[in-house]
Formats: sequence, structure tokens, C-alpha cells
Amino acid sequence: MRAKKAANRDLPPRMIRRVRTLKGGKEWVGYYYDGRNEDGKRVEIPLGGDLEIAKAEWAKLDCKPVPKKGALLGQVFDRYEREIIPGKAPKTQSDNLLSLKQLRKAFSDAPIDAVTPQIIAQYRDSRTAKVRANREISLLSHIYNIAREWGLTENNPAAGVRKNKEAPRDFYATEEIWSAVYAVAASELRDAMDLAYLTGQRPADVLSMREADAVNEFLQVSQGKTAKKLRIRLTAAGNLNDLGTLVERLIEQRRSRGVRTPYLIITEDGRQVTKPMLRLRFDDARNKAIAIANKAGDGVLAASIRQFQFRDIRPKAASEILDLGDASRLLGHTDKRITETVYRRVGEIVKPTR
Repeated sequence: MRAKKAANRDLPPRMIRRVRTLKGGKEWVGYYYDGRNEDGKRVEIPLGGDLEIAKAEWAKLDCKPVPKKGALLGQVFDRYEREIIPGKAPKTQSDNLLSLKQLRKAFSDAPIDAVTPQIIAQYRDSRTAKVRANREISLLSHIYNIAREWGLTENNPAAGVRKNKEAPRDFYATEEIWSAVYAVAASELRDAMDLAYLTGQRPADVLSMREADAVNEFLQVSQGKTAKKLRIRLTAAGNLNDLGTLVERLIEQRRSRGVRTPYLIITEDGRQVTKPMLRLRFDDARNKAIAIANKAGDGVLAASIRQFQFRDIRPKAASEILDLGDASRLLGHTDKRITETVYRRVGEIVKPTR
């Protein structure tokens, strides 16, 4: 009898795995039963491309019990990376891949049903990056939920495992800090800061705003992270509000420069401002502001400016809108508690005793 290839050692007897690389670069996998026809000649009987279904078909042909499912988590990780992650937002994809890299180190060789909540808790406690550990456990929980849908397991040992405590970022960019950076910023950075503050949107959403998004007195926003759709008013009582005035200026700026790019935030030579470009310009302005503060002998202000990041503009906007409900709706949150606990970084205005 022909010796079983090393590539098929994880399969039941007489089952064969065939792997082909398609023209598009994708890998095709098929399973076959090494059988005989009526004339006794060897034939390969197709069993399909799903391993568990193929094992069930193999059992019918070989008259054996269906092998117990015992996928290794490494195999589940591979399938999750191949089938689930590509359907997520780009930033979520990169974050998932980063978490998956760590999970593979600890769990790849473990059978899917051998992992217990205690093991996951030990993994959590052993990680020095506590916040990253939370993200990794959340991803592992989702992987188990998907694996249940695939019929690979009936349990999710990550469900209910306690996460590490996280302290929300509480930096608030005061008017002094804002003005120090704004004063030395490039014109496109000032435009981006203004648009981010007045819309309360994430940096990526600000950079993706286009002239065509300004429709019928509204700026239409589709948030990249959540796909939440918003219409932000550009007028108040029939007149342009501050956001409407800014958007009108940015549109006129595009047209006067004769640029073809549809985006609102552009450089002086008409190029779209990308995330790396925004980061470089913000870092440069912040460093200049720090140098000016140090030269003036104001080390406290310099230290505060050093903490300022572009992403702090969104919580600054949320903090400076008096009504919590208005702030929550502008940020696109479905739960006011998220706005209040994570994005409101100044104390609530209250009346004194007398």
C-alpha cells in the first residue's frame, strides 16, 4: 500500500488533502477518499473542501465512526484571519492582526476544547501590556463565537473572563494649549483642527470629508469605525453657523486652487492630506509650540503641550458642548455613558450651595 504523505498525517486513513494555488494567488484545498472502483482501480473520491464535512463523508465510505472534532486553535486562527478579518474596517483589521500575533504564540498548538477560563485568566495575568491583553481576550472570545457557528466547538471559555481595569485618557486641551499649537501650525493643519473640533469626528473621518458631502445645509458623515451616518447642520436660523462658514471657505479654497481631489483638507499645492501627513504636521507644530513655551520659561505649559495629540480634539469638542445629549449625538454614540465617561474631560457645571 502506498505510504501516507507527511502532509496528510493529521487526516484519517485513506483521506488525502490536495492543495492548489489559483491564478489570483488564493489557495484552494480539497479532500479526497483514496478508494477503488468496481474494477479494482484506484480512484480519488471527492469529499469537499470543508475538513469536518469531509471527515463525515469519509466515515460513510470507510464505515467508521466520524472522527471527533479536534481542531487546533492555530487552524481556527488561520480560518478566522482568512474569512472574517478582511470584512472589518482597515484599522480594526490591523488591530486584530496585532492581537492575533500574540494569541498565536500562546494558543496555536492547543486543541480548541482544551482551553479553559482559568488558562485565559493566566494568559491575562502574564501579559505586561494590560490594555493590549484586554483587546486580545476580546478577539479570542469573538473567534470562539465564530468557531461555534462553524461547528468546531460548543463552548466559549473567554466569555465572562475578567478584563484588566482601564483608566480612560483624561487629557483636556485647554484654550491655552490649543492656541499655542494652532498659532504655529501649517494652514492645512489648522483647517483639519477646525473641522475636527466643529464636527467632533475622528481624525480619519475628518480627512475623508469631501465637497460632495455638503448637501442641503448639512454635512453628511459616514463614520469609518462604526458606519454610523450623521447629518451635521451647516446653518442656524437661516444663516451659516461656524461649521458652515468653515466648509464654505474650504470649498472656495479648493476651487481657487483648481485642484481635482474631492477632499476638503488639502495642502497649499492641492494634495489630499493623509494620516501620515497630518501626523507629521501636528508633531512639527507641537514641537515648535513646546520650544516657544520653554523659551518663555513656561515649563508647565510646555509639558502640557507635549501631551496634546490630534485625537484629543474629539473629546475637547465633547467636553465643550453643554448638553450631554447633543454631545453624544454629534459623536455618533448610541449610549450617553460612553460620551460621559470617556470623552467628557471637564467637570460638570453645577451651582454652589448658596
